[in-house]
Amino acid sequence: MALPVKDQMKYWGVAAAVFMIALWWLGDVILPFVLGGAVAYFLDPVADRLEAAGASRALATAIITLFGVLIFVVLALLVVPTLINQAVQLFDTVPKVFQDFQAFLTARFPDLLDEGSTLRQSLTSVAETIQSKGGQLLETALTSVGSLINVVMLFVIVPVVAFYLLYDWDRMVAQIDNLLPRDHAPVIRKLAREIDQTLASFIRGMGTVCLILGSYYAVALMLVGLQFGLVVGAFAGLITFIPYVGALLGGALAIGLALFQFWGDWVSIGLVAGIFVIGQVIEGNVLTPKLVGNSVGLHPVWLIFALSVFGSLFGFVGMLVAVPVAAAIGVLMRFVISQYKDSRLYRGLDTDGPRQSVLDESYAPDQAQD
Repeated sequence: MALPVKDQMKYWGVAAAVFMIALWWLGDVILPFVLGGAVAYFLDPVADRLEAAGASRALATAIITLFGVLIFVVLALLVVPTLINQAVQLFDTVPKVFQDFQAFLTARFPDLLDEGSTLRQSLTSVAETIQSKGGQLLETALTSVGSLINVVMLFVIVPVVAFYLLYDWDRMVAQIDNLLPRDHAPVIRKLAREIDQTLASFIRGMGTVCLILGSYYAVALMLVGLQFGLVVGAFAGLITFIPYVGALLGGALAIGLALFQFWGDWVSIGLVAGIFVIGQVIEGNVLTPKLVGNSVGLHPVWLIFALSVFGSLFGFVGMLVAVPVAAAIGVLMRFVISQYKDSRLYRGLDTDGPRQSVLDESYAPDQAQD
């Protein structure tokens, strides 16, 4: 006989409280394990495909680890230093960019930028603020990350944790499944599948889309000759998970820089704009349908809220766990709403009407699969 609902809520509430306290108390200690778990989760489908092709789990894990180490070495030696240098130079160049912008406006709209005008003072103030605060913010972030993720964590613990978790992933999932309470195991498995589907569509799908688009933007902008093209491309790719925002902000920044660098060379400016147009076409018609699909994802507003809350409460570790927690909460809320729609509290005493609501229909395919 199952425990009363009141007792179940008490136990699950205690478990959630222990999780939050552990996340807050351990913080930096569990960071490499959270990173390693995220890497293992991201790469588990690759290992499964290699196993389906005939490789053992150990061989599949070894192949993935080898390629991962090679990619990391290339990024650490070539891409990351260039990215940091361009970001610092971009902050230092901002005052000159604003001065050129002032000269541009003065030549065409002299009345707007008279000595002592509000617009002129605002542009000067913004430029000085970005130069002083932007560089300081970047240096602080790099220093914080350097103190938070030391060399041992980055180069030893995280890869080792990811290797062992990836190797034992299927076994760990089976062990967790055996520990589920028998009365609720079917429902928990169903919810776990939906959470995994949401995470897979967002983290694996959108993560891959962001990586592909960021690489495309960076390489294409550098080939065109745009200064700071690597930074702009990386920035645009990083925020692609928010629909249209990545292309709009990245495109505005790139075109703005192109106007100052290539003024009069309209072909180069058109090429910069065309890069983002092509990127949006590829994302909307190829990448997102193929890699993300039509599965339920995370709403951008809900994701930003979760990142803000968990980041402020638990720091960098909180931001890492914000996405899976937000996905789990979203799935649980949809389940609770579907149960409410099927309850007498919602339907009242009229039990002759149809029991299945619109939200219930969204669970029909999963129930058929079960």
